[in-house]
Amino acid sequence: MKLASLKQGGRDGTLVVVDTALTRAVAVPDIAASLQQALDHWAESAPRLAQVSVALNAGALDDVFAFAPQACASPLPRAYQFLDGSVYLHHMEKARRARGVDMPPNYETEPLLYQGLSDSFHGPCDDVPFASEDLEIDCEAEIAIVTDDVPMGVNAVEAASHIKLIMLMNDWTARALTRSELPKGFGFVQSKPACSFSPVAVTPEEFGAAWDGARLSLPLLCEVNGMHLGCPDAGADMFFTYPELIAHAARTRRLSAGTIIGAGAVSNRDPTTGHGCIAEARVDEQVTRGAPHTPWLRFGDRVRIGLRDAGGLSVCGAIDQRVVKAV
Repeated sequence: MKLASLKQGGRDGTLVVVDTALTRAVAVPDIAASLQQALDHWAESAPRLAQVSVALNAGALDDVFAFAPQACASPLPRAYQFLDGSVYLHHMEKARRARGVDMPPNYETEPLLYQGLSDSFHGPCDDVPFASEDLEIDCEAEIAIVTDDVPMGVNAVEAASHIKLIMLMNDWTARALTRSELPKGFGFVQSKPACSFSPVAVTPEEFGAAWDGARLSLPLLCEVNGMHLGCPDAGADMFFTYPELIAHAARTRRLSAGTIIGAGAVSNRDPTTGHGCIAEARVDEQVTRGAPHTPWLRFGDRVRIGLRDAGGLSVCGAIDQRVVKAV
C-alpha cells in the first residue's frame, strides 16, 4: 500500500492512496482526511486503505486522478515527533573526523539519536531555502520509518510490529554550523533545518524480501545536478536496526502515532558504492587527493534521491529538489 498527502487540504494535507506504478491516486475522505488521522486509528483505517489500494490497482475505482509528485507535501507534512539516528558507523566516523572529534565511548552499545525539527517538512519537489551558501549546505540520503502508538518500555522484538510505513528522507544539513553547535552538548538545532521526504510512504510489504522486519536492503540512488554521488545500500553496515532505535527512544516515554524515526545518512564501507552525502566525499578526497574537491551545495543546485526495487521499479518516488536563497 502506498500513501501520499496532497498539498491542498490545510497544514496536514489531503490523504490519497497511490497505485503501485505511482501513476494514479484516489482520495479517501471517508476513511481519513489526513495521514496523521489514519495513523491515529491505524488498526481500523489500515484494512480499509488496503482495500482501496487493491481496487485502485485493479482499475475498479471511479474518481481516480493522475498522480503528480509536484502536487505532494511530505507524506506527513508535520509530525508530533521526529527522531534521527546515526547507525551507519562509517558515516559517523567520517563526520566526526571532519569535525576533529573522537567517537563517543558508548557508540557500539547505545545508538545516537536526537530529536529534530518536526513542525513542518518540505514536500518532495519543493525548493529548499537556505540563508547563505556559506553554511556549507549538504544533503543526507536516509530511510525513515513511521510508527503507530508505541508503549513505553517496548523491547526491540516487540517494536518491530509498530513499524507501519517507510519513506525516503533527505536530512538537509548546514555543515558550517555543526562545528560550533555540537560542542555545546545540546545537539542539533540551527544546523539541521527542515527535512524532506519521498512523495509516498509505503507499507513494508511493498518492498518484498528487501525488508526483513528490521532493515531495508536496497541501494539509495543519489545525484547532484544529474551527476552520480553514490548508491549506498541501506541494509549494509547498519549497526543498529529500526526496532532497536524504537526501543531506545521508548525507554522512558511512549511514542505517539506518526512518530518518524530516521537511521542517519546511509554509508557503506565498500568504496564502490559512493556517498550519500557530500561531507563523506570531501573526507575521502582529503585522504586520497590531499584536499576536498566536491563543492558544498550552492543556490540553483538540484539534489535527487531515489530508490528502486529488485525489478528496477521506483517504490517511494524520488525526492527531487533545488537549493534556493531564502527570501
